[in-house]
Amino acid sequence: MAGFSFGHASGDSWREVVKRCLAALRPLPQGGNLGFLYVTDALADHMDDVLDHFRRSTTVEHWVGTVGMGICATGVEYYDGPAVAAMVGEFPEDSFRVFPAMLKDLDDFTARNGDWIETHRPFLGLVHGDPSNPLNEALVKQLAARTSSGFLVGGLASSRGGVYLYADGLTQGGLSGVLFSEDVSVITRLSQGCSPIGPQRVVTEAQRNIMIQLDGRPALDVLKEDIGEILSRDLTRIGGYIFAGLPIAGSDTGDYLVRNLVGIDPQNGLVAIGDMVEQRGRVMFCRRDAQTAREDLLRMLAVIRKALTRPPRGGVYVSCLGRGRNLFGENSEELKLIASVLGDFPLVGFYANGEISQDRLYGYTGVLTLFV
Repeated sequence: MAGFSFGHASGDSWREVVKRCLAALRPLPQGGNLGFLYVTDALADHMDDVLDHFRRSTTVEHWVGTVGMGICATGVEYYDGPAVAAMVGEFPEDSFRVFPAMLKDLDDFTARNGDWIETHRPFLGLVHGDPSNPLNEALVKQLAARTSSGFLVGGLASSRGGVYLYADGLTQGGLSGVLFSEDVSVITRLSQGCSPIGPQRVVTEAQRNIMIQLDGRPALDVLKEDIGEILSRDLTRIGGYIFAGLPIAGSDTGDYLVRNLVGIDPQNGLVAIGDMVEQRGRVMFCRRDAQTAREDLLRMLAVIRKALTRPPRGGVYVSCLGRGRNLFGENSEELKLIASVLGDFPLVGFYANGEISQDRLYGYTGVLTLFV
């Protein structure tokens, strides 16, 4: 697999931003055959025009990407105005397959791509989803099962306006992206943005997303015990700071899904979270903390650096909207950390409304995928 080229820019209009970004894209020897394109939501209404300009100017036919309330590139983050980040790569012939949005099931996807999947045995998929689709989690699991590794990466679009996805053309409503065969060498890792503050608890009684008892005690009593006396005095202070963590069974890295606390019933001692709760399942309470998030990102980057035998050719980073400037600081600190450990290489991505790693939908995480 040959090299990658990338560019990123901000400005006052979509035409200005596209012109600046295209100027930064250096020509590749074979012209490149797959592009990755992310735009801020300030340009949501012009995404079709943006894609058209990149396709015509680069002669690259295949593009994937989406819109974000923030986007990123090597060492820099963009928010609150028109901005574009684009990357073009040269991949082995027929080593990838772009697919448009799946809305309800994989029937049409299988009809279009079944032969290629059987022949090329895709190893990994990069996907983007519309957060309004209630079937995203099911689609992610079904699509991941079509890969030989059971692994997808990506995230759900974020926008204060229209939500669109790129998959060779503009698409909406479902899950779209690109599958890569085993001819494409990748490394991917996930970094958490929260840290556990108490032990794992057994859900001894629950209904749907409402935890009634943990370890045989009222769920709210356990929550108060784990967060401590000071926070327990005023539970209105824990919003956006305390979360529920659902440990992933069989994970060799202690992985867990972070879910919001969505309701508390002091009278009955109930705690509701933003996911279904399994009877006899496990849960732990977590704290969103800038220092531990920074430490975990550095840990993840150290693992990747140790695994690399050469500099990355290119990469895609999908991080949560709750991270970036909201957790690491205003001066593109999250992306600067990546560059400080892994060096200066083509990297693009966006800030998501939910991140995808393996066959799960996460929150408050950063998912880094490198083409090596």
